[in-house]
Amino acid sequence: MEETFVPFRGIRNDLQGRLLCYKQDWAGGLRAGFRILAPTTYIFFASAIPVISFGEQLERNTDGVLTAVQTLASTSLCGIIHSIIGGQPLLILGVAEPTVLMYTFMFNFAKDRPDLGPKLFLAWTGWVCVWTAILLFLLAILGASSIINRFTRIAGELFGLLIAMLFMQEAIKGLVEEFRIPGRESPTLTEFQPSWRFANGMFALVLSFGLFLTALRSRKARSWRYGSGWLRGFIADYGVPLMVLVWTAASYIPAGSIPKGIPRRLFSPNPWSQGAYENWTIVKDMLNVPVLYIIGAFIPATMIAVLYYFDHSVASQLAQQKEFNLRKPPSFHYDLLLLGFMVLVCGLIGIPPANGVIPQSPMHTKCLATLKHQLLRNRLVKTARKCMRENLSLGQMYERMQESYQHMQTPLVYQEPSAQGLKEWKDSTIQSASSMENMESPVDETVFDIENEIDDLLPVEVKEQRLSNLLQAIMVGGCVAAMPLLKKIPTSVLWGYFAFMAVESLPGNQFWERILLLFTAPSRRFKVLEDYHATFVETVPFKTVATFTIFQTAYLLVCFGITWVPIAGVLFPLMIMLLVPVRQYLLPKFFEGAHLQDLDAAEYEETPALSFNLTSERELSRRSSFAEHGEILDGMITRGRGEIRRTCSLKMTSSTSMPSKDLKSTKSFSDMVYSPRITELRGIQSPRFGGRGPFSPRTAEPRQSNLGKSGQNSDIN
Repeated sequence: MEETFVPFRGIRNDLQGRLLCYKQDWAGGLRAGFRILAPTTYIFFASAIPVISFGEQLERNTDGVLTAVQTLASTSLCGIIHSIIGGQPLLILGVAEPTVLMYTFMFNFAKDRPDLGPKLFLAWTGWVCVWTAILLFLLAILGASSIINRFTRIAGELFGLLIAMLFMQEAIKGLVEEFRIPGRESPTLTEFQPSWRFANGMFALVLSFGLFLTALRSRKARSWRYGSGWLRGFIADYGVPLMVLVWTAASYIPAGSIPKGIPRRLFSPNPWSQGAYENWTIVKDMLNVPVLYIIGAFIPATMIAVLYYFDHSVASQLAQQKEFNLRKPPSFHYDLLLLGFMVLVCGLIGIPPANGVIPQSPMHTKCLATLKHQLLRNRLVKTARKCMRENLSLGQMYERMQESYQHMQTPLVYQEPSAQGLKEWKDSTIQSASSMENMESPVDETVFDIENEIDDLLPVEVKEQRLSNLLQAIMVGGCVAAMPLLKKIPTSVLWGYFAFMAVESLPGNQFWERILLLFTAPSRRFKVLEDYHATFVETVPFKTVATFTIFQTAYLLVCFGITWVPIAGVLFPLMIMLLVPVRQYLLPKFFEGAHLQDLDAAEYEETPALSFNLTSERELSRRSSFAEHGEILDGMITRGRGEIRRTCSLKMTSSTSMPSKDLKSTKSFSDMVYSPRITELRGIQSPRFGGRGPFSPRTAEPRQSNLGKSGQNSDIN
């Protein structure tokens, strides 16, 4: 993204680029036919369930002023607007946990003030949204999106872990409340007698942990030993909503033998019930808000603007990662301007605003990459089979397939050209062809296995269009009409889902991985190398890793502590903003530049697993290959933030490159590293018993591993 701070220039450039693509955005979605429903359905479930959960959280925190009806309506309305007139249609919008947190702080501030109170709460938040919209307009006009890259990994991952902690906190608070009497209920009812309260709490624990454990298990279905590929893929993609249905059904098993209110279920008025639309007309009450509170609304508005600027821009950035090979221009500045407009609309009709969400946005792009892969794959399979029937050679087949691939590309001159075309043949395919008497001999499936090897030729591309975003937003809006059915979901199932979201956001968060590394026994740290791991594991001394992680953990705890302060909690986004100058000016005084670059990398970089168990190179590379049935990127994308895992080559600090003849004569990395298992097979002395350890990826010299060091001169224990 070009950095520009000239007023309106970024917005103008975004509009010029996206208007040229607008017609094709719709045509591309319509040409995909019914196949577009697969990514639409996937993203609908990924968006709807969190929004319903946040609605229940808001209902509890605002004494019923806001419910799931409002969160669903906001997500649907903003999603429809953005899909039609937004710049980047890959970006998914929704009500997120930061919005819920800010509205909770504002309600706690307003409810006890006689000149505001619950009656004028939404009118006051309307003024907060007005101020927020003005600030977002200014940020968009002045090109503030150009500096989003200065929010490095330390800020993004700390914010992500803070949200995970808040999710888990809400799950625990919800389960504790299951043993108590709700404030809005009469304590004389049968289900609130001590014995039945205890029964309700224990049943809630069963439902919560049942949902939590089965949802986590279903996410790993693709690695199961049992079931066909399509079944495992279906469970992995739709297992979480399926588990919500299963445990909701399980909650009705004891029906008839227990009071009607056990277990407790989602509370929300039906959208057509009397009084359900009172918040939609709060604009008439906004002038009743005292002037002092109208001016004071600027303070929470500033915090919300910072949150939305950060969250919205990062979500858009992750949806447009360069590894997705997008061909249409980005739209950061214009989308931020449009976000300000949507915040204003939501504030005036009394619903919480929606913004770009993580990980749904990069998940949407990943699903559309799968769709484009399937479309390209079907075309190339037909071409390859036709070439075999015509007895063409390997080279002729490749030319034909390249032509078919190019015909599938949209011929738009204002787009970026297609990334690389088809990839080269695999070495095994070329070797099979070379073993034939003549390289020009006809090819059959003994040389090129069409079904299993066609995926290796296809680069990652995305079906860039607007239709899937529009359809999923409409489906989320349809959930408002389905509120009588949604109210059958037990609240304990939602608490289990909050715990699931907290745990599910941890994989791929390097901050969390470093915390785990601190608690790993020194003698067992080599285990980290036996899987794909972040580059800092091999390049940064353990003492430096520990110091950096302790600082980040202390900062996280301060941010989390601020959220517990009744009124000052609204200022927690300020702590996230302060990380920018802390990272740029303070941390370089305490950490070496090279170490900071690895610990706070702009991208999710990782190093391949070391072949400690003599795993073949083909087996090690399976992770980056296309998954069964076209589910590409599933193992290459982090579940927490949706980042592409970038597999890196070994880092060198030498200023001169290694000659190619030296590269050919160099031993493989797996031959030069220490492994407790492979060294026993090869008779190499183990560093654990005094030997010198692994090959350094940064200096290309043998040295003792940093993993086992707690200090500069410590030995591996």
